[in-house]
Amino acid sequence: MGGTKSVDVVISGRVQGVSYRAWTEREARARGLAGHVRNRHDGSVEAVFSGPEAAVDAMLAACREGPPGARVTDVAATGRPEVASAGFRILS
Repeated sequence: MGGTKSVDVVISGRVQGVSYRAWTEREARARGLAGHVRNRHDGSVEAVFSGPEAAVDAMLAACREGPPGARVTDVAATGRPEVASAGFRILS
């Protein structure tokens, strides 16, 4: 049985200007995950995903593909001790 999992994620490649944040928000909410997503100044996207372990793992796998137009070169995830608050949102 899987428990709860929380991760900090940095997605690199062509991930800005292709609706990656909106896509991530939809995908995370569909999986019942909490957390957030935002663009970084270096051109990557960062996210926090919290929820059932299987759902977080599925989200990480989906992030490797991303929305149409994205070209993901890396998805780096590290565990985090605290669980994100309820809901999923896009940060500026």
